[in-house]
Amino acid sequence: GKVIYMRGIYLGLVCGIYLLAPAGAEVTTSLLLKPVQTKIQVKKPVQKITKQEASEFDGFVDYVHVKKRERKLYLYSEDLLVKTYRIALGKQPSGQKRQEGDSRTPEGLYTLDWRNPNSKFFRSIHVSYPNVVQSRSAEEAGIDPGGAIMIHGQPNNWAERIKLTFRYNDWTEGCIALENQDMMEVWDLVRDGTPIKIDP
Repeated sequence: GKVIYMRGIYLGLVCGIYLLAPAGAEVTTSLLLKPVQTKIQVKKPVQKITKQEASEFDGFVDYVHVKKRERKLYLYSEDLLVKTYRIALGKQPSGQKRQEGDSRTPEGLYTLDWRNPNSKFFRSIHVSYPNVVQSRSAEEAGIDPGGAIMIHGQPNNWAERIKLTFRYNDWTEGCIALENQDMMEVWDLVRDGTPIKIDP
């Protein structure tokens, strides 16, 4: 009787979580077993602005969202979708980045924390991969998690840029690449410290 009673309480808690969770949020029963250490942000656009309004937008965005499967980067100002860009990813785009040299683009929540106007690509903004958990996991596994993940434009070297014309769409070592004119807009609209979410 006590076992059945405790199972009833557990199932009631699980159902309560599913009923109270925001639409689209991922919920697992592991939430009942250990404290949540990462703040989950559910961001949904409620309105798109027109192309004319987007072209006239001259403020700063406060959220960047990358969807790897779509090969798209989205810029949001509060709940407004301001800009959308086509992107290229690492040469092995599927899956989470685990270590240096795997050519994967990382997934998760990060910060765009600094920028380089003089990189070997047309401008670059740094993604704060690896985070503390990823660094610890890599250390425990005895591997180098990699780093220097950037949002950047095309190669400054014209020979390298011409090669891309004859190669596959995903060509970086794990970075997120845009056309130069798009990178100019992202550079102007995104401040250091802006959060970025990279989804599979």
